[in-house]
Amino acid sequence: MSAHSSSHSEAGFSLAEMLGIDPLWIASGILVLVYAVLITEKINRAILVMLGASLMVLFGILNQQQAVDGVDSNTLALLIGMMVVVAITSKSGLFQYVAIKSAKWVKADPTGILIMLTLITAVFSAMLDNVTTVLLIAPITLLITDALETRVFPFFLAEILASNVGGTATLIGDPPNIIIGSAANLSFNDFLYNLAPISAICLVVLTGIIYFMNRKELSKIPPEASARIMQFNEKEAITDKVLLVKSLAVLALVIFGFVVGHGYGVQPGTSALAGAALLMLLAYGHQHGEDQTESVHHIFGEVEWVTIFFFGGLFVIVAGVEQVGLLEYFGEKVLELTQGDMMWTSFFIFWASGILSAILDNIPFVATMIPLIESTADTFGGPDAIEPLWWSLALGACLGGNGSLLGASANLTVAAFAEKAKQPIGFLTFMKYAFPIMILTLMIANVYLWLRYF
Repeated sequence: MSAHSSSHSEAGFSLAEMLGIDPLWIASGILVLVYAVLITEKINRAILVMLGASLMVLFGILNQQQAVDGVDSNTLALLIGMMVVVAITSKSGLFQYVAIKSAKWVKADPTGILIMLTLITAVFSAMLDNVTTVLLIAPITLLITDALETRVFPFFLAEILASNVGGTATLIGDPPNIIIGSAANLSFNDFLYNLAPISAICLVVLTGIIYFMNRKELSKIPPEASARIMQFNEKEAITDKVLLVKSLAVLALVIFGFVVGHGYGVQPGTSALAGAALLMLLAYGHQHGEDQTESVHHIFGEVEWVTIFFFGGLFVIVAGVEQVGLLEYFGEKVLELTQGDMMWTSFFIFWASGILSAILDNIPFVATMIPLIESTADTFGGPDAIEPLWWSLALGACLGGNGSLLGASANLTVAAFAEKAKQPIGFLTFMKYAFPIMILTLMIANVYLWLRYF
């Protein structure tokens, strides 16, 4: 641990040293305090982590340069780029079109609609990212449940669960995957190859459970309610055909960049930002000065800056805790517990991340775990040897995000829609249904990990 602590003197002025308190205690204190307040949801999470990050620098745990280096800019670039691309694409009406079309495809049968929305959410979550997906699907779901005159809860529950299961499949599907891929240098194809199969299996199981849970309630919906949905015109949803074509072309290019870029040293963040810039040029380049500025302003306004700053501050806090050697210490303890056995270490990380991601937001948890896993590389024979540990972390964190409303950002996003619609989702009500389903998917994924890697 001394190697870590020695670099504080280089950081120049240190309030920690002035006060005579071990930086380890201060950094750990900041981390615990931020987590504790995060769980209460009393203070906005972006404000909270920015304060925590500032304290890491003010106390001299990190200097300015170390704080900047701690921020994973690839993750932020990827999120911002995809948010811009999706914001512009949604203006064309594509997502509404897909939802209405699929509802009519199952003849507006309420159970059929529930299953279709579950599957659409999962597929979109794999291709876009799960927060963006639920932002698009939730308003359409409210529209459909209003027409059916039924509770939105079964639909929102299914969509939350599907967004996390679907998001598990790809690098861009779930924010924890973005962070893991960036830190461990894993490509878009690596995620597809290792996580898409188990994601598909869990989705099938999940769809079955959702069908059996809700078929009785949904079968009571009168046929005239379904007739109302059959009258929706999906063609009216497409408001801008030219924009639709441009958006789909750019989306295809961005996904091509994700798949091919890694081999040429092009990070996903670069592909996403390039796509965002290109789509803004295609969508607004023909407008005159002030109109163009206004359009760009408007689109940047749709980026979820709260999420971006949350990530940024979080990376700095984790860098501070890593700097004082706390994570290395925990890494050693985990290895002692599992006696340096690869399989048991993998299962331990998998279940720990699954259960803890249900209680805490999975993003800060994953950000904290990454340096811990990196510290085990020497024991297991280098960075390549610990790849199963990355898949264990990704699977545990993404699937564990289903355990409670706090588990993943997508969950809180959907809960906000439910509240707006005066049909709030209770924390315990959600957990009653979601937690057992999460445990079941974790058990299935554990078998998969064992069969595939051990």
